[in-house]
Parts: sequence; structure tokens; C-alpha cells
Amino acid sequence: MPIEPRPVRLTVNGVATTLVVEPRMHLADALRTKLGLTGTHVGCEHGVCGACTVLLDGASVRSCLVLAVQAEGRAVETIEGLSEAADPVLAALQAAFVERNALQCGFCTPGMLATALELLRHDPTPSRETIRDALAGNYCRCTGYHAIVDAVALAASRLAEAEAAE
Repeated sequence: MPIEPRPVRLTVNGVATTLVVEPRMHLADALRTKLGLTGTHVGCEHGVCGACTVLLDGASVRSCLVLAVQAEGRAVETIEGLSEAADPVLAALQAAFVERNALQCGFCTPGMLATALELLRHDPTPSRETIRDALAGNYCRCTGYHAIVDAVALAASRLAEAEAAE
């Protein structure tokens, strides 16, 4: 028996969108193939590498484990949308990643940034241990993790200083 595609209404990067997808299509694949949002990377397809991390209603999720139909009526933020939103937290993270050389090939970077952004939105002054715990589900084969943890800590420190100066 064939599986019929169905419409899914969701908001992607602030834009109301309707996608017609097969019920078994993962959110990562829908974002990449239906919308051309290729910043969401697919590495393992098992939810362990974190390269496909997006924010779903503000919470980081592995989009390779979420069916597109499960995003019905929800808000999805990809790295493309986060970058366009001029979020000062993301801007601080991006600058710190560059400064600390916390990216090399860039494959893991969108997932790392989405995860770190969620962390700093909920805990603006995390300890290094908290940062490591938050990023534990994101793999990086190039940098190791010291530079990434350093970058998140640097961004948090700079954001705290800016807040104190206001």
C-alpha cells in the first residue's frame, strides 16, 4: 500500500510554510530537500553526532530523529534563520568560534552553534562543565573540544560583560 504525502504546516525561520512530505520523511531531509536549507547537516542519521541539530520551539533537537510531520504547527529555527535574525547571543558565539579557532571543516559547526545558543539562552553564565555537558551530544572530528568549549565560555563572558555595562 503506497504511503500518501501529506501537507505539514510549520514555521521555518520565522516564515509560515507548508511542505508536502511523506509521513516517514525526517525533518532534516525536509529542510534540506524541500527548502534548500543545507546548513542542517546529516552525519549519522541516528541522532548521535549532533550535526543535524535545529531548534524546535526553542529547544535543540536532532532533526534526523524528528519526522517532518511531527513539526506540524511548530517553529523550526535552522542555522540559516538564526544567522539572519541578528541574535546578539549567536553573533557573540560566531565571533568567539572564529577567534578561538573552534571550527575547521565546519561540518559540526551549525549543530554546535544551535546547541550552544540554546544553552546560553537558558544559562547565560554556564560553567565549563555545564558547557561540556551541553555539547556532549555533538561530535567534532577536527578540533577536539577544548577550542569549542573555550569559544562558548568566551561568548558567555563577553555577553555578561556587555549586560553589566548596560
